[in-house]
Amino acid sequence: MITPNQNSKNPLHGLWALTNRELKKWYKEPILLFMSIIQPVIWMGLFGKAMNIGSIFTGSSFPLPPGFDPGLIMKQTFGTSDYFSFMSVGILSFVVLFTAMFSGMSIVWDRRLGFLDKVLSTPVARGSIIFSKVLSAVVRSLIQASIVLLVAFLLGLKLGPNFNVLSIFGVFAALFLVCFGLSSIFILIAIRSTRWETQMAVVNLLNLPLLFGSNALFPTKMMPDWLQAFAKINPITYVTDAARQLILFQTDMTQLMFDYTFLAGFALIFSTIGLFLSWRYLSR
Repeated sequence: MITPNQNSKNPLHGLWALTNRELKKWYKEPILLFMSIIQPVIWMGLFGKAMNIGSIFTGSSFPLPPGFDPGLIMKQTFGTSDYFSFMSVGILSFVVLFTAMFSGMSIVWDRRLGFLDKVLSTPVARGSIIFSKVLSAVVRSLIQASIVLLVAFLLGLKLGPNFNVLSIFGVFAALFLVCFGLSSIFILIAIRSTRWETQMAVVNLLNLPLLFGSNALFPTKMMPDWLQAFAKINPITYVTDAARQLILFQTDMTQLMFDYTFLAGFALIFSTIGLFLSWRYLSR
């Protein structure tokens, strides 16, 4: 007989029930889905279309020097002649980043409302509590990224020469890995917190550095050296590079495999740390 405070020896015990609970809070409130989609769509539609960098050259009233090729300049700088396409793929990382960042907020509210105490008094493994929130964030981010990618196609996303159906699965694999790692980090930050203000402060501190300190909106090769050094350890850089190689660019398999290796290591390390700390510090 299992006593009320005894943890299950099965690490997956209760995982689906808790994950489904997290997802229900999301899909039963359509306004939450709408708000999570509309922000990246606004960024993509307004910023991506307004910052039509190619028109700076082609639409300029100044005479262009002989032999000047605006398309070649764009291709050398962004890897594509269309900045909207370059940015749209980066917005997929934007979606995953912000979904993962707010995953830790759920555990704060569960603690404040008393639900976490109830779960901890059941045989559910503590690791399942953490991974249910990670998995719900992953599912939400992939669904949102799918919708954003569809909108990007409708707005004129230009596909690369190697794009095919398998490329979509490769993109989602990269998004899965980065969301798994990022969600683990932000849940770890919130694991002992009882104040939502603390979590919001962390989100507000980290969201823009992670976004702008990557290649999501601008090539890292054009950044100053100190920012390039940060971009090289930023997981957003690697998931964006993998997505662009599969959707826009001529695929470099060596670089693509390095991107996946970095993302897999990132997800494995932080999910393992999350599992360890959940057993050590997750308490009523």
